Amino acid sequence: MAKPGSRAEKVLRLLRRSGDFVSSHDICSELGISRAAVWKQIEGLRSDGYDIEGVSSMGYRLLRVPDALRVLEADRGFDPLRIGRRIVALDETGSTNEDAWQLGLEGAEEGTVVLAEMQRAGRGRRGRRWVSPAGTNLYASVLLRPAVLPAEAALLTLLAAVELCETLRETLPVAPGIKWPNDVLLEGAKVAGILAEMHAEQETIHFLVLGIGVNLNMTREMFPGELTYPATSVRCVLGRPVERVPFTRRLLENLDRGYERFLREGARPLRKRWLSFCVHLGGSLEVDTPKGILRGRFEDIDDEGALVLEVAPGATERIRAGDVIRVSPPVPSAWPSPGGEKE
Repeated sequence: MAKPGSRAEKVLRLLRRSGDFVSSHDICSELGISRAAVWKQIEGLRSDGYDIEGVSSMGYRLLRVPDALRVLEADRGFDPLRIGRRIVALDETGSTNEDAWQLGLEGAEEGTVVLAEMQRAGRGRRGRRWVSPAGTNLYASVLLRPAVLPAEAALLTLLAAVELCETLRETLPVAPGIKWPNDVLLEGAKVAGILAEMHAEQETIHFLVLGIGVNLNMTREMFPGELTYPATSVRCVLGRPVERVPFTRRLLENLDRGYERFLREGARPLRKRWLSFCVHLGGSLEVDTPKGILRGRFEDIDDEGALVLEVAPGATERIRAGDVIRVSPPVPSAWPSPGGEKE
């Protein structure tokens, strides 16, 4: 694959920027290389899976890029403000979050992204296993160094969920939703999860790793049988596979712009966007928390991303950590008590 700064990457950039035929003469002039060198770079790109059309009187035109995440190392396709300025793409790894964490300890710049074709030890929240077959889905981790208090870090998982929903809605004919705190759903089943891990002191975040796993092309047979919540993939919903590279490119671009907006505007606009995708509105919830199972009506999320649950008329619980395990229509006449039992 083309490496950042290489001749092949520069040829790719010219072809992508044009969107049409680019003559050999123009490529030679732009890059200061010979026609023979241009031909060599084109042939190398073709051998890597790029579909490049060549017409003697017109030049070269990029038709299609290979569906391999390594493409994005050199061919981001957008101009990042922070997220995506450096992309590390791996054929196989233990966990992209672990890789990004190590890069954080080594002082890597904010916005570094780690992608992998396969994870041997992918994980979700509460140490759950995240099934990560090769060449099928999106496994990504983003290194951030946000100038916010550790108590506000949960907002970044909400941000990731919102931008993921926006990307699904923009690129595919699907209607995504969010189940608090960070599960993205399609047709009521989980299609993506987000795991944030923070290196911080009491008042300072040194860095935060935002892990995002999206089931893009898994078939139903690929899901394990022991799942605690129904899961799906975009392919299962649409009945056809989706291209991972353009989807990943759009997601990184949306995350980049959304993160800048969050740093500039704060929690309230993000909260409003999150609520527009929330599947809980007007619903009664069961939430598995460190205190046990709590039942009540979804009230809101606060400016730190905590769930506000109305457990009885006029009584609310603020939940910072937990899993929503059931969503059902509200039953106003049967409010549960804070202890979880009906009064």
